[in-house]
Amino acid sequence: MPKVLLLFFFIYSLWQLYFFIKLRSALPLSRTLSAILILVLLLLPFAPILVRVAEQAGLNELAKPLAFWSYLWLAFIFLFVVSGIILDTCLLGATTLSRWRPSLPLKRLTSPLAGLLIPASLALTLCLYGFFEARQIHTETVIINTPKLAAAHSPLRIVQISDVHLGLIIGRARLGRILTAVNQARPDILVSTGDLVDGQLDGMEELAEMLADIRPRYGKYAVTGNHEYYAGISHSLSFTKRAGFTLLQGEAIHLDGLLTLAGVNDRGRHAAELTGPSVEQNLLAPLDQSTFTLLLKHRPEISPDSFGLFDLQLSGHTHKGQIFPFSLLTNLFFVKNAGLLTIDEQCQLYVNRGSGTWGPPIRLLSPPEVTVIELRHDMTSPVPDVKPTLDSATKEK
Repeated sequence: MPKVLLLFFFIYSLWQLYFFIKLRSALPLSRTLSAILILVLLLLPFAPILVRVAEQAGLNELAKPLAFWSYLWLAFIFLFVVSGIILDTCLLGATTLSRWRPSLPLKRLTSPLAGLLIPASLALTLCLYGFFEARQIHTETVIINTPKLAAAHSPLRIVQISDVHLGLIIGRARLGRILTAVNQARPDILVSTGDLVDGQLDGMEELAEMLADIRPRYGKYAVTGNHEYYAGISHSLSFTKRAGFTLLQGEAIHLDGLLTLAGVNDRGRHAAELTGPSVEQNLLAPLDQSTFTLLLKHRPEISPDSFGLFDLQLSGHTHKGQIFPFSLLTNLFFVKNAGLLTIDEQCQLYVNRGSGTWGPPIRLLSPPEVTVIELRHDMTSPVPDVKPTLDSATKEK
């Protein structure tokens, strides 16, 4: 984790330097103003640490606005740098071309002021759009035909939430919209595939009660994500149980006549301890393979020695990058960034884009999601039939 933090601070600092150079080139700044600006830009990468310290000290009135505005700045500076680099690259190409086409009107576009205002305006516009996109909960419906579900129980509706990140930024209003979408989906089973919480959990009893009010007829089940450990694993597990979820920590539950639910802890802090056969293989191998097996696992990683031991794995973690073009990076690290992956005729992976947000309270080309997995009895076609739908829940007023 320290290496990841160091890399984050280094990259964030480079973004700040790029912004300062653009600003200094475009505007006349006094020595005093430049010094103040440099100090602020140097401190901003450490704002997430200050937020955690304020949380732990019980200073939520300070932590909330600090988290909101510092994470919003993080999104802005990321989009500013991406926009600026694209603009600089295009202008470099156009400047080269203008040597052969002197009539090209590049003077205004190549001015330092344009180099600041164009990416800043684009980044601000995208942040505003992403802020509202993050509040429109989409329902994605995936229909899976299987011979392993009894006809008497078909269709069976499994609703998945993931990466809600309840905490300073995701509170009552955002959770209310997520639960509206869950209720509209009429779940038989509700599952949470990790990162239900984020940060300190003091004063979140109301949020636990809101979740506890959802009572599907076959229950609610959850697994841990990496943020449950960051928030404090004992407190996170306690909150999840108060919210009415049955935690699956390397365990399987048989719902007679329906399916088998299995779940594993996130491997985040304990990857070095995983030697020999995978946790999934040890968990899944003894299970009755004639029953539909649903595996809950936070990260969309499939252990090769678990192939054929489950029918469907539900995961999250990626947020589909949350802010485009970050999705291009998450595509490189995971076998599936979002949506359904068919591994073979009887083994699939579905990756939820995330129901909330982490860090910046915006999403860009990656709207928050509640997933409805509808299992249908079908003796002839085990291959899933995927039909995505977009049902917007209530927007923030």
